[in-house]
Amino acid sequence: MHIEFQTNVGRKRKSNQDTVGVYENKSGIVLGIVADGMGGHQAGDTASYLAVTGIGELWQETNLYKQNDVARWIVSAIQKENEIIYAEGNNNPDKYGMGTTVVVVAVLGENILLGHVGDSRAYIVRNNGIKQLTDDHSLVNELVKTGEITPDMAAKHPKKNVLVRSVGVPGDVEVDLSVVAISEDDHILLCSDGLSNMLSDTYIKNIVSQPNSLKNRVEQLINEANEAGGTDNITALLIDFKTPSKEVHDK
Repeated sequence: MHIEFQTNVGRKRKSNQDTVGVYENKSGIVLGIVADGMGGHQAGDTASYLAVTGIGELWQETNLYKQNDVARWIVSAIQKENEIIYAEGNNNPDKYGMGTTVVVVAVLGENILLGHVGDSRAYIVRNNGIKQLTDDHSLVNELVKTGEITPDMAAKHPKKNVLVRSVGVPGDVEVDLSVVAISEDDHILLCSDGLSNMLSDTYIKNIVSQPNSLKNRVEQLINEANEAGGTDNITALLIDFKTPSKEVHDK
């Protein structure tokens, strides 16, 4: 297994409100996290940073490795950061109402465990195909699911960035969990909507499936999203499940 990640401010934004990190606990279980913050006066930066570093640092202190235990922990950790971010926003007028998306992946041997809130996504690229593993918690996705608009209409909808679920709200936040079996040669991509809004799923799949180094593929995802307009911050975290002997490394 090999992991690479990168975040970029994009071409239109003055600051980067995305945060990304990879953490390992005392049992050697790796956790990858992507968060896309929202709120003015640098509040989005704060919210995403608190979510990623808070969850990551808590994870490093655990020794969990069983799927059910990790699942319960992810829900609890996201809820804890939800409370912290909400309190921070309430106590600081410049950060009032701040929030963030969160998508988390735990690598558990032959399975991965995903937890997410918001519209940052997880994809799997397998056998020359790509599948979105997460369900966007967005207004337009709710309209698509009820048949009120089509997916093509959703891509151009003026309210496509409106979330129906995020981290940093009063009370409990609902966390979606899913388990995916992993095979050799699979790739898992976590990304913010600054990537998924700029590049089609097929375009993403074609980049991820290339035989060059994982680092180069992540850089290409970022670069191509910028070339397509770079209207938002762009973050990509890519996991390659090839065996080490099949890895292609940079010189």
